Amino acid sequence: GRYTELFFLDEATALAAGHRPCAECQRGRYKEFIEYWGAANAALLGEEKLRAGAVDAVLQAERLGLAGGKVTFRARLGSVPVGCFVALDERPNIAYLVQSSALLEWRPQGYGPLTSASKQADVTVLTPASIVKTISAGFTPAHA
Repeated sequence: GRYTELFFLDEATALAAGHRPCAECQRGRYKEFIEYWGAANAALLGEEKLRAGAVDAVLQAERLGLAGGKVTFRARLGSVPVGCFVALDERPNIAYLVQSSALLEWRPQGYGPLTSASKQADVTVLTPASIVKTISAGFTPAHA
């Protein structure tokens, strides 16, 4: 019965920040997310049942490192699914939403211009690993 009210530009932004859809106000999206998350990340649960608390524990560990900074990882841009966020080496302080043919610059007030990048480029993935797997498994995040 406890939750924190969080508001993001859109669902893709919330997922990149390591948050799942709300089980109360986004019940349908939550159920869909949990189904895909469980299928893509069963090994992360160990003996625990697929439930919000278990998923939240994994997401919390993927959100913040031991020193309190954001956890990221490196990947080839071509392996990152549409709907995830990345940063480019040449512009590390700008987040981009991966689209099918380009990157969409993220800004607090809304999305900016499209940017092209090679699918072979190495990028910093900002979306947590278990959520990247969830999106790869078929969950499609909504974005503004």
